[in-house]
Amino acid sequence: MVDSQYYLPNDIGISALDCGEAFRLLSPQEKMYSHYISRAAWYGGLAVLLQTSPESANIFVLLQKIFRKQAPAQLEKVATAAGLSSEEYQAFLVYAAGLYANMGNYKSFGDTKFIPNLPKDKLEALVKASQAFQEQPSEMGALWDGCSGLLFSLENRQKQLGLGDKGITTYFSGNCCLEDAELAQKFLDSKKLSAYNTRLFKRENGGKACYEVRLASSVQKDCAVDGECESCCGSFNFEGKEFSVKRGDYAPVMEKVCHYLQKAQAYAANENQRKMLEEYCRSFTLGSIEAHKEGSRYWIKDKGPIVESYIGFIESYRDPFGSRGEFEGFVAVVNKAMSERFAKLVSSAEVLLPELPWPREYEKDTFLKPDFTSLDVLTFAGSGIPAGINIPNYDDIRQSEGFKNVSLGNVLAVAYATQKDKLTFLEEEDKDMFIKWKGPSFEVQVGLHELLGHGSGKLFVQDDKGKFNFDQSKVTNPETGELVSSWYQGSETWDSKFSTIASSYEECRAECVGLYLCLNKQVLSIFGHEDQDAEDVVYINWLSMVRAGLLGLEFYTPESKSWRQAHMQARYVILRVLLEAGEGLVGLEEVTGKDGKPDARITLDRSKIHTVGKNAIHRFLQKLQVFKSTADVEGGRAMYNGYSAVSDSGAHNFLRLRETVLLRKEARKMFVQANTRVKGDSVELIEYEGSAAGLIRSFTERFEDDAEKVEADLLEMSKRDASCW
Repeated sequence: MVDSQYYLPNDIGISALDCGEAFRLLSPQEKMYSHYISRAAWYGGLAVLLQTSPESANIFVLLQKIFRKQAPAQLEKVATAAGLSSEEYQAFLVYAAGLYANMGNYKSFGDTKFIPNLPKDKLEALVKASQAFQEQPSEMGALWDGCSGLLFSLENRQKQLGLGDKGITTYFSGNCCLEDAELAQKFLDSKKLSAYNTRLFKRENGGKACYEVRLASSVQKDCAVDGECESCCGSFNFEGKEFSVKRGDYAPVMEKVCHYLQKAQAYAANENQRKMLEEYCRSFTLGSIEAHKEGSRYWIKDKGPIVESYIGFIESYRDPFGSRGEFEGFVAVVNKAMSERFAKLVSSAEVLLPELPWPREYEKDTFLKPDFTSLDVLTFAGSGIPAGINIPNYDDIRQSEGFKNVSLGNVLAVAYATQKDKLTFLEEEDKDMFIKWKGPSFEVQVGLHELLGHGSGKLFVQDDKGKFNFDQSKVTNPETGELVSSWYQGSETWDSKFSTIASSYEECRAECVGLYLCLNKQVLSIFGHEDQDAEDVVYINWLSMVRAGLLGLEFYTPESKSWRQAHMQARYVILRVLLEAGEGLVGLEEVTGKDGKPDARITLDRSKIHTVGKNAIHRFLQKLQVFKSTADVEGGRAMYNGYSAVSDSGAHNFLRLRETVLLRKEARKMFVQANTRVKGDSVELIEYEGSAAGLIRSFTERFEDDAEKVEADLLEMSKRDASCW
């Protein structure tokens, strides 16, 4: 029996993302704009297959070829004739849907591999009986032979994403380890190059290591091209090692992205949108993060658009080193009612920020009011869909020019709906209240997390010219009372400095800001919660956080002592901090469930949230901010890794609790998204049912105009680097 965490259950929740109403209200011009950016996003999202695992692109192509010839309902007859039971066929559909939803065969949330929950010989029989195989036996046979081994393989290293012997990653060639990643980061810093749109390939040349830094771009020439004074490409000697910077990673995919972004320009609502798209095109053409930054500046200036979008190499959660971005692109439409509440929160920010538990000098010189809107997602291409986003991730832009926050309303509505019988680890009397207030409390938490969490706090920097952005003769460290003695220098950034813990640490800081400020009556009132309702929202928000900390154990790998998901590690850390606060604030005990199997109960004393709880978060949050502001990597790492440790000693046996969490876990929902199609001079929205078959159909119809070319390009790109893993 394969451990159930490595396959997706047949009854996994699959929901359609509803955006019909939002799309219907758009003008014809806005619909065209949405359509072309969606196309760019979907094509760009194919790069994620190549960023995930060596086999992902090949499996994707295999599935596309099968389902383009036969829809799931037609293929079912073939499956039955090939000897598959209805459960086995459903398991195959769920696997295919999972591969599409995660854009690869590793879960986007948790980074573990998933394999089909049916015997390999049954799947092989189905593949070989399919119409696609009958029509092209040699091509399909080669495809199956090339990926079927890795499709089912669960060798230790292949069970999760990671660097070196800790797991699989295609951001680095298979022979790279942490030391290589650190050296490459130093090299990139020395060249003032960002790692966001790069991958690193190491080759031995006459016994000497040579590193290739490959930039994502449609241009494959390494020399300067139109509009460039000089190219950043070339060969360099760095610390006795040879580095070459080259272009052309994912070139055919980047070309399609640029093609559709150019088409979208004709339908832009204003000059900012036009310039933004122009810079994005330059970025994806030349492999330039500077151009993407420039585009992001125009994007920030485009306040409150009806159609919101962002596209590029954005989040670095899945790079084991924490500095390379995964491709994503989204298009979403404003939800006016919810956006009004967020706008009120934005205008209260100046009053709320001073409430945070760090000295004034640790806050940005001026709070740059971001856009904060609630959006309904039309398209979200990439490996998964978040509930809220705070971007851009470029520190220099965030510190001085601003950022935008978005909460994805139609994702929230579906993702957090829970059935009572699936609510684990809570007391019976908490369950009804949890179901009633989980949605509203999460809306408050997302708003605070994104806006005042990620949007707060200053980094102390000394720039290349030696100039400081703080008074180093006066600013003291509130933890020690002494003058600040460390800061960021030159091109150092939060991500490059805190690397492997940066993502999770920052999520933890933002989650703590949410917990801390949701205690504020003014905040609760903005979201329409008063008196007893407001207290219930606070209680469920805090209870939800400590429960999430326990659930987070699913995303910890004991063998490598590593966490696979930034947010869940952050929530576990918060659970540890609140348990440590003592005084009966949080209770966590192991019990035996009604089914006779191990279970756990988590409780929260609501009378102590405003006292014991608030004090604990106050102290912890100040420490998080001070280490972050002062670039104190050693102090920050020691504290964060201390709380992140999962052991079987101490008051709670977290390793044993992890087994209980795995035993009782509910699979994360998958989303089915609509497609758009131009018909004459209008755009139609094509929606699909919320099922595995609906998700599969949405993907086979997504690339139908040039399916053969897309598939050939993916196989070619995959083959080019196959020898590196």
